[in-house]
Amino acid sequence: MSRYLLDTQVWLWLLAEPRRLREDTRDLLADATNEILLSAASGWEILIKYRLGKLLLPEPPRSYVPDRMRRTGMTPLAVEHNHVLRVAELPDHHRDSFDRLLVAQAQALDIPLVTADGRLSAYEVKTLPA
Repeated sequence: MSRYLLDTQVWLWLLAEPRRLREDTRDLLADATNEILLSAASGWEILIKYRLGKLLLPEPPRSYVPDRMRRTGMTPLAVEHNHVLRVAELPDHHRDSFDRLLVAQAQALDIPLVTADGRLSAYEVKTLPA
């Protein structure tokens, strides 16, 4: 079994526009032998974008996120102090706080981050193209 952490955008594409993902990435995410993690940071990012009107959802994030996590078989990943503190050690390759936290979590867990954001590969983290 392999473990992977999803970037927020990748998870949203998986739900609404799976064809935007590479075929091999879709296969990897559909493989029941893999554990796919979704960070609580992604839930927070979704909530903020929803409240700002930058993300349209068919229902509020409070119900949307946990329901869709169950449907897609995501494993929740809590944000821990060591993840947050690790962000301070990252070089300033990327300004998005949520992406930086996902990088820190992927580093801490030594797992690949599945992302469409090529800028994240500048960090010392394994990335998988979405």
